[in-house]
Amino acid sequence: MTTSLLNCLTLELGVVAEFIDLLNQEADAMTQGRFIDLPLLAERKAQLADRIAIVRRHRENEQVAQGFGADRSGAEAATAAGGPLLQDAWSKLQACAAQAHERNHANGVMVHTHLDFTRQAIHFLKSGARPLYGPDGTHHSGTASGKRLAVG
Repeated sequence: MTTSLLNCLTLELGVVAEFIDLLNQEADAMTQGRFIDLPLLAERKAQLADRIAIVRRHRENEQVAQGFGADRSGAEAATAAGGPLLQDAWSKLQACAAQAHERNHANGVMVHTHLDFTRQAIHFLKSGARPLYGPDGTHHSGTASGKRLAVG
């Protein structure tokens, strides 16, 4: 086992776990309707994605230095050759990365759902030639004459 590769895997696992925590915060913000939090979370998300790329490249460079490929099969070969501790670290990293991918996809679905709803609401509001409410508070719906919502 090489300590340097284990350190790389441990560092990468920590950053990916931090990314998952941020994705959970993002999901919570959308679920709770705290859309004002999203720009800051998106900025932090981009920063963490950059950190993940940096630590991944560092791990890949370590794999190459040990005579293995920089790709996934190189990581699998390096960890298999390194023994149980490396294999366990690699397995945990793969599980964590899969979880991050799933959470990020779910958040993307939520974003697109909110966007679709907003587009439909804007389309609805812009589509009618008549306003929804008249100056006297009468609600106009379709071809009906309207229902008085305010008296005055």
